[in-house]
Amino acid sequence: MVAGLLCAVAVVATAWTVSTYITQQGFPKDMRGNPVLVPQPSEMVKSQTDAVSTRNGLTLRVPSTGLSVPVGELNEVNGIIDPPGFSSAYLVRNYGAPLARATTGTVFVVMHSCRGGAVCPGNYLINVAAGTSSLKPGADVYVGGLHYHVTGSQKVYKPDVHTQTDIWTNAPGRLVLFTCLQVPAQTESTDNMIITAQLVT
Repeated sequence: MVAGLLCAVAVVATAWTVSTYITQQGFPKDMRGNPVLVPQPSEMVKSQTDAVSTRNGLTLRVPSTGLSVPVGELNEVNGIIDPPGFSSAYLVRNYGAPLARATTGTVFVVMHSCRGGAVCPGNYLINVAAGTSSLKPGADVYVGGLHYHVTGSQKVYKPDVHTQTDIWTNAPGRLVLFTCLQVPAQTESTDNMIITAQLVT
């Protein structure tokens, strides 16, 4: 069971002037290239997370929603899994199985969704109005060269994610996708959307 809490935080894309944009080039960007204003972790946490936004040209694709983004990787640190970027999905190195051994265990992939007009990978996986996943059972998901079929989804209150043993089960050929479930009021997200899938052999 995971010892910590997944916290793929939701963010707001703010209204920027040209001058502000020029002076804030260090902020991460959403999938449309818009800067996203978020608190930055300490240098020590950044070092321990050791995140990369792309890995060997790998992609996450969900044809039914049009999602196609690079896949990077990161580590959970101090009970937090928090992707640094807003235009990639991230494999979690220190849980489950690495992609190269996906047949032997669960591959965990995390990504942000955004509110306030920003578009992030997780926005393609959620139906905000319905409060559900946008992926139906049987939908195709491709991670790198691997093909999965969606088996289900669930909404989980963020503080409870670490206690849900069924989420963190390490089972052969299993994929778990995490993102924030945004809300119609565009207020802060309090739930994660967790989507499971099974490797097609």
